[in-house]
Amino acid sequence: MIKNDVIKDEPEAFDYPDRKNILVVSYITIRRAIGVSGLLLPLMLGPGGWLVGIPFQDNMSSYYHTGMRDIFVGTLSAIGIFLFCYRGYDRVENWTANLGCVSALGVALFPLDYNSDPLFQRSVTGYLHTFSGGVFFLTLAFYSLYHFPRDSQIEHEPHLRERAWIYQLSGIVILLSLVTMGGFLFVLSPEWKRMLNNYNFLFWMEWVAVWAFAAAWLAKGRAIIADIAVDMLAHSTALLTKQIRHTQTREQ
Repeated sequence: MIKNDVIKDEPEAFDYPDRKNILVVSYITIRRAIGVSGLLLPLMLGPGGWLVGIPFQDNMSSYYHTGMRDIFVGTLSAIGIFLFCYRGYDRVENWTANLGCVSALGVALFPLDYNSDPLFQRSVTGYLHTFSGGVFFLTLAFYSLYHFPRDSQIEHEPHLRERAWIYQLSGIVILLSLVTMGGFLFVLSPEWKRMLNNYNFLFWMEWVAVWAFAAAWLAKGRAIIADIAVDMLAHSTALLTKQIRHTQTREQ
């Protein structure tokens, strides 16, 4: 895939999103759009579907076979397109975005077989869906753990330490969710799977992973709610550091 170049000769151009540069605003907007899409997807599928008479499904992919299909496919397709438009600082980040785009579209366009275990599909498209889902989450974890902390230093973001903590925590949560879902699919017996399916276990694990990546992208996009959280975290850290220094001074 080939992306339209976004010129970024000076890292300082990305210091703040309110600079009079439409390219910067677009760049920040893409990050926010990805974050908001991830934030809303589980809410629209789960509680939103329940409000219109659609029961909670075993996993998000199963909503493809309900009246929420358009929301499921549309939101993931939008995330894929946003990732396609997203340009990073080097080839690795560009290819990461491309891979995220392809995998998001794969999840959206290759449906999971109806009423099936993600590991045991009856069609090629079902297996493509499962594979795309795994790649998609791994791509987002890689963004949180590698690209975002590095890019924050390049862009001179405020409260670097706190933002890095949010990015890394988001990536770890995504990976832990994947490991948990993998244990459910590969390790548990059919009896345990059926029992946990009664509580929509995979759906809730996917919700956690999706909100983790949404938090990272909203923080990276400097959305208002994310910046408030970062500022509160930085303020708390500063107070704690001040208290520790005060205690050490008194002990001396």
